[in-house]
Amino acid sequence: MSFLNLRAAVAALAASLTVSVAGPSPVHATSFSGAYLAGRQAMFDDDFNAAAEYYRRALGFAPDNAALMEKAVQSLMALGRFDEAVPIARRIEEQGLRSQAAHMVVLADLVAKGDFATVLQRGPDQGGVGPLVDGLVQAWARLGAGSVKKGLAQFDRVAEESGVRGFAMYHKALALASVGDFEGAEAVFSGDGGSQSLISRRAVLARARILSQLGRNDDALQMLADAFAGGTDPALTAVADQLASGARLPFDMVRSPREGIAEVFYSIGAALDGDAADEYVLLYARMAAFLDPMNLDAQIMAARILERLGQYDLAVEAYKQIPADRPEHFAAELGRAEVLRQAGKIDAAIEVLEQLSRSAPQQPQVASSLGDLLRQQNDYAGAEKAYTRALELTDEDSPDRWFLHYARGISRERQDKWPEAEADFRKALELNPGQPQVLNYLGYSLVEKKVKLDEALALIEKAVEARPDSGYIVDSLGWVLFRLGRYDEAVGHMEKAVELMPVDPVVTDHLGDVYWAVGRYREARFQWRRALSFISPDEENQDVDPDRIRRKLEVGLDRVLAEEGSPPLMKVADGDN
Repeated sequence: MSFLNLRAAVAALAASLTVSVAGPSPVHATSFSGAYLAGRQAMFDDDFNAAAEYYRRALGFAPDNAALMEKAVQSLMALGRFDEAVPIARRIEEQGLRSQAAHMVVLADLVAKGDFATVLQRGPDQGGVGPLVDGLVQAWARLGAGSVKKGLAQFDRVAEESGVRGFAMYHKALALASVGDFEGAEAVFSGDGGSQSLISRRAVLARARILSQLGRNDDALQMLADAFAGGTDPALTAVADQLASGARLPFDMVRSPREGIAEVFYSIGAALDGDAADEYVLLYARMAAFLDPMNLDAQIMAARILERLGQYDLAVEAYKQIPADRPEHFAAELGRAEVLRQAGKIDAAIEVLEQLSRSAPQQPQVASSLGDLLRQQNDYAGAEKAYTRALELTDEDSPDRWFLHYARGISRERQDKWPEAEADFRKALELNPGQPQVLNYLGYSLVEKKVKLDEALALIEKAVEARPDSGYIVDSLGWVLFRLGRYDEAVGHMEKAVELMPVDPVVTDHLGDVYWAVGRYREARFQWRRALSFISPDEENQDVDPDRIRRKLEVGLDRVLAEEGSPPLMKVADGDN
């Protein structure tokens, strides 16, 4: 799929997102200072629930304070509580102040009420959000006011602006489809600049429905295959299956001017995502979801932003809004499981994935995600089983297979199933030659097992060449040289690894061993002490043994190797033996 490069337009829009009030001076801490300061701190922490409550209290002391009203509106928008934000936003506008957040809320209220005449009367100075948003909203509002012709002409005017033709043509196609002119909509998609209008996954799905309405299911299927090669999520599968059955898909993505304006905020928000601050993009996602509750992509976007902001409870709540009978429920449940994992609710995350594996048993992504989660919890047997299931469900030519073999190899290696693990690592390299993570893990494992050390060195050198700034990989190179008895060569690589990962206990412990091997005993003990200081008592780390480090500090590395029955220094390895 060809996506339009809208970075210049997006950057200009992001620059306009100041969300500031031109009015009275900032709030002064008087009798309401506690509530105000607590609200400000809550907003700084992205704790929107707390911020909304504190600003509500502060407004009780100063109900017409512009800065307070602005912050209250922002926090309520972030929560999706537009009904509570409307009266505050209207007070801001009644005072003649400019606030993008307030203008967005008032616009949402007008659109929800179907008052498109008032929307059309509001100019940039009285209620503008930004040139691109305003232009597209005005076009949809003209349709809402009963003039399709004027609305289409407005889309054409927006398209004349530099860098935004894709947005304008996308919305023009949606507008035509919403009034039943599917031939006109397809002409927009296939005409001059048509590829530019396919700015998102959602746009491609919209065109597929338009083609289906025209009786061109085969063309729609081919377009989906070209756009989403290898795509396997249930939403895509459901559309493709319906098309393949010969069914005529309803055009239900945008059915009204209200939903069209919701799509304006969703499509621009999606383009802004990653370029503007998450807090601002969240407002766009919430606007879209408020105006069109069935725009589930907007709800999922809001959930993902809340997840990035660390607002896990709100993210879970947003994901749970996706109905279980909708194809988007699959992506939402995967997202909810990830949020629960990040929140430390591991059992709940596993439960979500296990339930999803029962409701979507043929989806390899569920098994893969479950494997990742179990592996992170050191349940390597469970992870191996999950990855095996994922491999069974994944097409032989899928680009995901190398990672599944790699992840299963790690799970097997951790269970001391070395022959099976090695086979997985080598299969991963066969599928993805030169993949530095696999090269490093296989090479490092060979080093730890003290076998095939010459091959291990070659593998790790290739990994370092690909990722010279990866501390783990540089550490592996130093460590294989140490195992080969090439201590002087190992020193520089181990020192660089510690520079790249200055608080990693494993790398620091390795540097201590290398220093000891070259006779730098005082520096070795210093590094071992540092390594101990980096080991958390509550964290299980199978790669470093604090008791072994303490023993090295007591008697030195030579004595520890002797006690373990390991070869002494300078005789650690014999090539490929």
